[in-house]
Amino acid sequence: MKTRPSFDLLGPAGESAVGPSTRQLRVAEEVRHVLAELFARTEFRDSELYGVTITVTEVRISPDLRHATVFVTRLGRDDVEAVLPALKRVASFLRKRLSTALRLRTVPELHFQPDTSLEHAMEVESILRSPEVQRDLHRDQALDDED
Repeated sequence: MKTRPSFDLLGPAGESAVGPSTRQLRVAEEVRHVLAELFARTEFRDSELYGVTITVTEVRISPDLRHATVFVTRLGRDDVEAVLPALKRVASFLRKRLSTALRLRTVPELHFQPDTSLEHAMEVESILRSPEVQRDLHRDQALDDED
C-alpha cells in the first residue's frame, strides 16, 4: 500500500485541502460567464423554462475539470428548486454550447444546485439583530470600554 508523505496537502478524495487551484477558478469563471450569456439570450424548448429568468451565481469545478457544480437562483423568487429538473434536462444542450465557447480538452458535466447563500446571509443578519445578541454585544463593548 502506498502511503502519502506527511506534508501532502491532499484530502481523502484527492482534492486539495487549501482550496481550488488558479486554473479551476479561471475555468469556473469562464463557465459561469458563458452559462450566464446562454441563460440571458437562449430560448429553451423545455416548457418549464419558458419565460424563466435564471441567474448563475457561482460555478465550482472539480480538480480534474470534469464536473462543474452550477449554483443558480431566480431573482425575486425562491422557487428555483422547481426548475432544477428542467435544468438537468437541458444540461446536455448547455454542455454542447460550452464546448463551442470554451477551449478545453473535456467540457465539464453540469450539476445544478440552488444558491442558498442569500437566505443564509439574511438568517445570520436577523440573528445578529435579535435583542439577545444586541444585549450581549453592548455588554461586551461596555466591558472593553472599562479596560
